[in-house]
Amino acid sequence: MKTHKKLLKEKLQSNDFREKYNEEKKLINLSLALHNEREKRGLSQSEVAKIAQITQQQVSKVENGDNCNILTFMKVCRALDLQVSFVTVCNRQFA
Repeated sequence: MKTHKKLLKEKLQSNDFREKYNEEKKLINLSLALHNEREKRGLSQSEVAKIAQITQQQVSKVENGDNCNILTFMKVCRALDLQVSFVTVCNRQFA
């Protein structure tokens, strides 16, 4: 039986898998950073939701890395007085 580390190492050999894995890793790190910042400020999810004018469930989804839209993410950031900047690098053309 393969361990998780061995399986991951094998899968990371694929460029496509590695790219998607790294994208997910970045999203999780952002989610964790928001969660940690909220806790550092001593705020509950409900308190952040009230400031951001969204539901507590939406805050939870952002913090858990669940699928949320960029507007919801930015509302949570604003509620925590965090600045958000996006760097876009696009090597592909979209039809």
